[in-house]
Amino acid sequence: MIVSRDNERLKLVRKLHERRWRDKLGLFFVEGEDAVAAATAEPVDLLVAGEDVEPPLLAEVSTAGHPPRVVAVYRRSDLPGPFERPVTLALWRVADPGNVGTLIRAADGFGAGVQLSEGCADPTSPKALRATAGSIWRVPIGPFEPAGTRVALSAGAGESLAEVDLRRQITFLLGAEREGLPDDVERDIEARIPIESAESLNVAVAGAIALYEWKRQASR
Repeated sequence: MIVSRDNERLKLVRKLHERRWRDKLGLFFVEGEDAVAAATAEPVDLLVAGEDVEPPLLAEVSTAGHPPRVVAVYRRSDLPGPFERPVTLALWRVADPGNVGTLIRAADGFGAGVQLSEGCADPTSPKALRATAGSIWRVPIGPFEPAGTRVALSAGAGESLAEVDLRRQITFLLGAEREGLPDDVERDIEARIPIESAESLNVAVAGAIALYEWKRQASR
């Protein structure tokens, strides 16, 4: 039983709060029994409150609002690598981990892949992982290399998305939360999601709507 906050296993979890350590070690951690149950790989380490570690000490290394009973450490290399799917979300400098995680969850729901440019939030950060709700283990994630027909989602320009023929290999391009998609990011089509009053949609909402429209057309 771990009874000291200076224990090396707890120190590792604390290190993995930071992206630089996740990058350096190739590891990340998940919190909670549901998150551990969703994993498709064996953990590098598993800490269970009351069995392996004193509960208050596990709570100290947690980022969750409510202290978890379980924290597990995994290898990044055990996550799905990039492979082609008929539809992909390509994210350009989407910096909010909650949005990145939510888009991964939406991709899982519609059978899509995800691509991340430099400047995107780390999908293995604690906040992003919570937003994926386990989808991180099922969605192929790779670098920003759009293929097929590249459809840039715009706040106000371009064709209405429902009028764009999406019955082919599609990559939806989604820009950063504030700046949007730069003009120099190559695209084949620019499309908009018609809305009534708001200036623009949250990027995660826009991505989910685009995937729904792709699925609707593909099911015809």
